[in-house]
Amino acid sequence: MRRRILPALSLPLALLLSACVSSSPHNGSGSSGHTDGKGDVTLDVGDQKGNDEAVLRAAGQLDNLPYKIKWSTFTSGPPILEAVSAKAVDIGGVGNTPPVFAAAAKSNIKVVAAKHGTADGETILVKKGSPLKKTSDLKGKSVAVAQGSSAHYQLVASLAKAGLSIKDVQVTFLQPADALAAFTRGKVDAWAVWDPYTSQALRQSDGRVLTTGKGVVNGLNFQVANPSSLEDAKKAKAIKDYLGRLRRAQDWVYKHPEEWAKVWGEETGLPYQVALDSVKRTNGTRVYVAVDKPAVASEQEIADAFAKLKLTPRRFQFADYVDTRFNGDLPPSTSAPRTYGKGS
Repeated sequence: MRRRILPALSLPLALLLSACVSSSPHNGSGSSGHTDGKGDVTLDVGDQKGNDEAVLRAAGQLDNLPYKIKWSTFTSGPPILEAVSAKAVDIGGVGNTPPVFAAAAKSNIKVVAAKHGTADGETILVKKGSPLKKTSDLKGKSVAVAQGSSAHYQLVASLAKAGLSIKDVQVTFLQPADALAAFTRGKVDAWAVWDPYTSQALRQSDGRVLTTGKGVVNGLNFQVANPSSLEDAKKAKAIKDYLGRLRRAQDWVYKHPEEWAKVWGEETGLPYQVALDSVKRTNGTRVYVAVDKPAVASEQEIADAFAKLKLTPRRFQFADYVDTRFNGDLPPSTSAPRTYGKGS
């Protein structure tokens, strides 16, 4: 991942390292950031570059904090969950796949909040000149994907929907930097990936969408906490307030896509137009929803799929790793995500 590949096309290292893949790099431990707020309660938060801290700050949601937030930055979702399980942080935000692998490893975690966005950024891409027109055309073809990532599950589910299995394609396990290079040079026939890589490939790498995750992936992201933090009344109160600020920040993102794209680009090195494409395709469409039975059931499908592929060590009940106390009056997880319309 650290090799410089096609500098004009490759994403900055900080963003490449933030991909939510399943196998945790042991060098992904958090780096201590600064502290916001004041008070006698400190909430230790695990974050990724350009994610929760950045959006909260841009939306003005770190003002007037009645408690302290100590930020720690991690390279990806899995090491955040390692830190949560080890009580090194109280809470952190991740994609839909890291909690499955963490739970399979019997980590000490609880999913406490969810947000639902479009699946338009979860794609299988081919080159514009490719003869492949539909998912079933992938039979016998080579597909790049990050092993154990949300894109890996999307590939499995998309193939199944087309009447194929993962054994019907030649899977090449590559992290985004290497996959981008392979895709750009025509070394693979297709690439299963997520935003903002989708937006980048469409704009800069002559990519074309073969299929999206619509109807096959759940479009969920999660906030995950340590059970002991939830048992601490003062920290639980701070977590409730923190989740409320995240919801308000997400509302701000939807209403200010251009402003957020500019901030996000500056934080991560994404070109502004790629960032804006990703905001309007995926990032800005997300809305906070309840961690309810449909959400749990969709995560259970992911868990069962990876267990069947023997990529996780055991079968388990995802519901055992969920705490619904913060659902409140949030809409159901099946609620439609936001949209910027066809002309966006």
